[in-house]
Amino acid sequence: MPTIVVDVMPKSELLDPQGKAVSGAFARTGVTAFSDVRIGKRFELTVDGEVTDAVLAEAKRVAADVLSNSVIEDVVGIEVVE
Repeated sequence: MPTIVVDVMPKSELLDPQGKAVSGAFARTGVTAFSDVRIGKRFELTVDGEVTDAVLAEAKRVAADVLSNSVIEDVVGIEVVE
């Protein structure tokens, strides 16, 4: 069955406390290759049947209306995985 993957991230202008905590842990453990960490959410929507334009449009609507909070988050990716 195909899956639609939706990625949601905090808006870039907002503080990401989880990302800051991980970034601090990197510094404390000697990890120096990364300058910043941002943590988001990944949703996997299993599709019964074929992914049509209508199904993809519904996934986009659900991503914007249900899976993300448009005040503090952006939907940054919607991808079909077979």
